[in-house]
Amino acid sequence: MLPCINWLQPFLALLSSTLLTRGHNCPSSCLCPDHHTVDCQGQGLTHLPSPIPLDVRRLLLSDNWIPLIPSDFLVLYSDLVYLDLRNNSLSGLEPGTLSTSSRLVFLDLGSNNLTEIQSETFGESRSLIKLRLGNNPYLSLVEEDAFLGLTSLRVLELERNGLQGLDVGVLEPLTSLRVLRLEGNPWVCNCHFAKLFVWLMENRHKLPTGMEGLECSLPMDGSLMSLSLLSEASFRECRGYLSLTDILIVIFSGISVSVVAIIASFFLASMVHCFQRLGKAGQADEEEGND
Repeated sequence: MLPCINWLQPFLALLSSTLLTRGHNCPSSCLCPDHHTVDCQGQGLTHLPSPIPLDVRRLLLSDNWIPLIPSDFLVLYSDLVYLDLRNNSLSGLEPGTLSTSSRLVFLDLGSNNLTEIQSETFGESRSLIKLRLGNNPYLSLVEEDAFLGLTSLRVLELERNGLQGLDVGVLEPLTSLRVLRLEGNPWVCNCHFAKLFVWLMENRHKLPTGMEGLECSLPMDGSLMSLSLLSEASFRECRGYLSLTDILIVIFSGISVSVVAIIASFFLASMVHCFQRLGKAGQADEEEGND
């Protein structure tokens, strides 16, 4: 028995070594300082490296030329908690791209070419604590439900983008938010901005630079004004302002009321007409009886 075991030892050692290293193959252009970290920073990559170990937890891809993340990229990387894609060429994210990564805690998408953040882009990333979206100069739209579901998010960075306005509905679901960076955007202090201004006043403690660090351009002449010099009274002319949604509601309500009124009038006219006919019929019967 012992000679047999001695003969099997080299084979078992080779098999054990293969199993231990499987899943920890490091991409050729990257460094892997430990079994759970893949460092591909500044390698001039134009696509995601391969193969990436399935049990990776920290994936560093900053300072490359990566243009997109495949929508199914995170399906296999359920242990990933730290993803750095800063300073790449990302122009968009498909809704749901990150929803499968339930353990993701840190995500850096700063310094890219993002133009918009669509609804439910981060759908099921309930563990996400820090999200960096700053320094995307073409980012001009964040849809209302873009951050819906990020119940653990504490830090949101949207500084130095192309945002002229932001719907308050984007921020209201972020119940755990502690830090919000919005400085360096070309905010316009019009009636669309009024609700956001009120929200910022109430949550100024979450702004690292305070209201003093935020500026907006005045619609009259385009001159810049610090938000710290404004107040709710500055937007008093917007109190009767109706948003597009409000206008559509009013129009729909008006149409509905008109339709109901027409139907009611037709019903009443029909009833009156019936009663009149019944009255005439009764009167004719009475006259015939008298004859």
